[in-house]
Amino acid sequence: MIIWLGSEVMFFAGLFAAWFTLKANTEPWPGEGVHLDVPLGVIFTGVLVASSFTIHLAERSAVRNNLAGVIRWLVITLVLGGAFIANQAFEWSNLEFEMSDHAFGSLFYLMTGFHGLHVLGGLAAMALLLTFMRRSGRVEHGALESISYYWHFVDVVWVLLFITIFIVG
Repeated sequence: MIIWLGSEVMFFAGLFAAWFTLKANTEPWPGEGVHLDVPLGVIFTGVLVASSFTIHLAERSAVRNNLAGVIRWLVITLVLGGAFIANQAFEWSNLEFEMSDHAFGSLFYLMTGFHGLHVLGGLAAMALLLTFMRRSGRVEHGALESISYYWHFVDVVWVLLFITIFIVG
């Protein structure tokens, strides 16, 4: 997982490099019709960051071999991650610009879209693990730990994306 996350760091680093290169060489930036809902973004950034705490609590429950605790905290993490994705869909449906309108739009949709796909992948992994643990009645700490590393990575990437796109612009 650590090696794979290293490759993901390079992937997102390339997207950030493209962002800052285009920003430095494109006028006007961010482009016509760009009005991002920063307060809503702050709220759902908080929701995603909170999910890092809940998955950590799931891990702590796993260390104690507390299956009910693992399940409870994973379900809460799934709800928080699902709320984040639902908000992203809501935001996208209300934006006044498209991917093809300007460089900002292209990178905005590309970066937030790839991040959203990563969130969906993490949610799918959690749901599969949750299903397996419910059926087997066993805590799978190693799998949970790997998913947790991934989830924390996804959260950190979002915080950096949010600062870059919504705050720095």
